[in-house]
Amino acid sequence: MTTLELLATPAGVSGVRRALRPYGTDVQLCASELVTNVVRHVGEAVPVTVRVWREEGGRIRLGVSDPDPRVLPVLVADIGTEAESGRGLALVDALAVRWGVEQEAGRKTVWCELFTETDADADIDTRTPKTPERPGRRKPSAGALGQASARS
Repeated sequence: MTTLELLATPAGVSGVRRALRPYGTDVQLCASELVTNVVRHVGEAVPVTVRVWREEGGRIRLGVSDPDPRVLPVLVADIGTEAESGRGLALVDALAVRWGVEQEAGRKTVWCELFTETDADADIDTRTPKTPERPGRRKPSAGALGQASARS
């Protein structure tokens, strides 16, 4: 497991990407988008915890926690071509197998799971996992609709 504790700032986002490089590009992109959402919607200099770990079945799980359980992510259905923002959660939705939100007293965690092609016994620090193409879209999880989802 990798755990990063930081203050949500634009400069912190690039540090998260660098720290998560061993997990591959898709994990880096999802983490960047989720931390950027904290900066934009909760505020700069908010304490954030980023956790990444391997789940059974070859999945990588990423969780980004912040101290405001009231500000929930919203997947915007249609972003105009001229819009300068609003695509981050759509990117997470496209890359992740599933994603959701866990709300607790005093914090929330936005999480996502990605499949990887590495062996179950591979050392995450020496191998770069890749997210394979998925044969079709899944139905959005309850978390994709802004509802709390139980961790499976």
